[in-house]
Amino acid sequence: MSAITLGLIAAFAWAFHDICVRRVSQKTPLMAALLTVLIVALTFQLGVMGVTDTFAPIAPKAVWIAVLSGALFLMASLGLYGAFQRGPVRLVAPIIASYPVLSVIWAVLRGAQISWFQWAAVLLIIVGVSLVAALADHGREKAPSKGPTILLSIMAAVGFAGTFALGQYAAEISGFMPVTMVTRIVAIILLVAGMAVLRLPFWPGRRAVVVLGIADGIALMSVLSASGLPDAQYAAVAASSFGLLTIVLAWAILGERMTRVQWLGCALAFAGIGYLAL
Repeated sequence: MSAITLGLIAAFAWAFHDICVRRVSQKTPLMAALLTVLIVALTFQLGVMGVTDTFAPIAPKAVWIAVLSGALFLMASLGLYGAFQRGPVRLVAPIIASYPVLSVIWAVLRGAQISWFQWAAVLLIIVGVSLVAALADHGREKAPSKGPTILLSIMAAVGFAGTFALGQYAAEISGFMPVTMVTRIVAIILLVAGMAVLRLPFWPGRRAVVVLGIADGIALMSVLSASGLPDAQYAAVAASSFGLLTIVLAWAILGERMTRVQWLGCALAFAGIGYLAL
C-alpha cells in the first residue's frame, strides 16, 4: 500500500471524525470529549496490536521522539477541537489543511528530493481544500471572534505537522504500532494532568460517540504506518484533504449544498494527490 493511499484512508477517517466533532463539541465538555476519543482510540489500537501480535520493545531514542510526538498530538487535537467548536468550518479547515507545507519542509530537511512539480501539487491540494471550505454554506452559523479561532487552527496545523514528522521518524526506528501506542499514552497522560489541575469534568455525557475514537485511531495509525515507504511525507499531504472530505461527506450524508466551484476545488485537490501518486 502506498503512502498516498494510507493518507487518503486517514483523510476519510478524520473527515467522518470532524463531522461528529463539529456536532458533539457544541453541547459536550471539550476536554472530556477529547479524552474519551483518545482512550477509545488507544483501546482500539491495543486490540489491533493484540490480534496482529505487533507488541515489541521500543528503542530508547524512539521512545523520546514518540513522547514529543504525543505532546504535539495533544496540542494538535486541542487546537482542532477548539477551532471546530468555535467555527466556522470555512475559516478553520483551510488553515489546518495547510500543515502539509510544514511536513514537506521537514522531509526536505531530512534529505528528501522534492521537485518543483511536487511542490506545485502540494500547493494545489491546499488551494483545492481551501476553495471547498471557504465557499461552504454557513450563513446561519454564528461564530465568535476570529482571532482566537485562527490561533487555535494554527496550533492544530503545527501540531499535526510535528506529530506526523516525528511519529514517522520514530516509526522508522521501532515500528509504527508501538510508536503510535506511546504517542497516544503520552497525550492521554498530559490531558488528564491538565484536566485535573484545571478541575475540569471527566465525564463527557452520552453525546460522546465511541466511533469517534475508532476513526481517530485508524487515521493516526494510517499516517504513521507510511514510515519507511517511498515518499512517506505524502501520507500527511494526502491526509490534509480531510477538510475537503468533511464538507463532501456533509453533502453526501447530511444533504448540505455543494456548488460547482466547490466541486472544482475537489477536482484540483485530487488532481494534486493523483500527481503525487504517480
